[in-house]
Amino acid sequence: MADFPQFEWYRECSADTRLKASVALGRFFIYSKANKGKTKKTSNEKQKKNRKSKKKGQMTMLSLDKVFDAQRHLKNIIRETKLVRTYGIAPDCELYLKPENLQITGSFKVRGSAYKIAMLSEEEKARGVIACSAGNHAQGVALAATKNGIRSIICLPDSAPISKVEATKGFGAEVCLVEGCYDDAYQKALDLKEQEGYTFVHPFDDEDVIAGQGTIALEVLSDLDNIDAIVVPVGGGGLISGIAYTAKQIKPSIKVYGVQVAGAASMYNSIRDDKIECLDSVSTIADGIAVKQPGENTFALVKEYVDEVVLVNDNEVCSAILALVEKQKMIAEGAGAAAVAAIMFNKVDVRGKRVVAIVSGGNIDVTSLSRVIDRGLLNSGRSSSLLIELIDKPGQLKDVSRIIADCGGNVTGVHYEKGHTESVNGCFLRIDMETRDYDHVHLITESLRKEHFKIV
Repeated sequence: MADFPQFEWYRECSADTRLKASVALGRFFIYSKANKGKTKKTSNEKQKKNRKSKKKGQMTMLSLDKVFDAQRHLKNIIRETKLVRTYGIAPDCELYLKPENLQITGSFKVRGSAYKIAMLSEEEKARGVIACSAGNHAQGVALAATKNGIRSIICLPDSAPISKVEATKGFGAEVCLVEGCYDDAYQKALDLKEQEGYTFVHPFDDEDVIAGQGTIALEVLSDLDNIDAIVVPVGGGGLISGIAYTAKQIKPSIKVYGVQVAGAASMYNSIRDDKIECLDSVSTIADGIAVKQPGENTFALVKEYVDEVVLVNDNEVCSAILALVEKQKMIAEGAGAAAVAAIMFNKVDVRGKRVVAIVSGGNIDVTSLSRVIDRGLLNSGRSSSLLIELIDKPGQLKDVSRIIADCGGNVTGVHYEKGHTESVNGCFLRIDMETRDYDHVHLITESLRKEHFKIV
């Protein structure tokens, strides 16, 4: 195994960390040597153009060295989440999940926030830290601050799930609920920072935070060889910036895809229009990535290192959450399931590829989970309802139930409704069923029609 004493962090880290770093860096240098001069000119020109387009004052200190330094600092705070091979979710590709929902805080956010706090000066720590969050960054800051004996104040939107609010308090933070969405909480945090002198810990647009998130890529590349693509949920862009930057430094050929939800498409719109844009509002079940505006640094990094940003909708996210529960016995929140949704519904071209999907978090409220599962069942044809117009006479319900049972369906609810029908003696019968898929629903519907039942 090669040594890399030229890196300061390498000389200071443990034998275990050196081993992992050597594996990753060895691959990087081997790849670079083998492909020297083979990079397409168009790719080089694009990178040069993007670098020149960066605004004055933007991040200049992000480096692979810094990401490895973050890995060393986070060793005793985070869990190294091992890749999980999954079957049945995306049969057209070889899919692995990076289960960041298994972090002690239930989200990847603890990586960036903990490294940022570790990099603060003693004077900054003494002032106390303040942050804004939809819930996941809040828990990461709270945990890291408490471990370091630092006071933490977290501004959360009042729409944040109760589970995230209580968890944030449980990690030792003071919580300030703000009316509105994440961006309103962000402004409140900035106001309190100015008024009280707190040290602000940005949830995504910060080089230390981004470097902390980049440690995910180090683990992924250390765990698995010959990865073709990594698919990452996107809100403000801190997670995908760290992953894309780090992965491309080590293996330039790897594809990195970002996924946003259509109801909060700030990064998608910004990349499409080649300028940072702010949404008027956001609306999605994926509250963890419901951000009105990406950061300047994250926008620049996504523009340079991310191959494509795609959109999914809430229904597709619900279906992905359900698939993770059923196929992997894994709980993901809306944001955490976004990458899986993009793969399931063919939003990214990964057919025949070895792919890693980042399951970024699992902090979903239990009451919300039940609604999401119900939505996922409906979207996949696993549950359905039929409205049948029939004559109100004995035996009708028995016949309907028999036909459904013969087709393998399971009746879960029966609702009798009087209404304006063609017959004076007519009525409506609403049947709720458990079914296999939409083809199964069609089979039941056609079987009822063959028996002369009228489906409304």
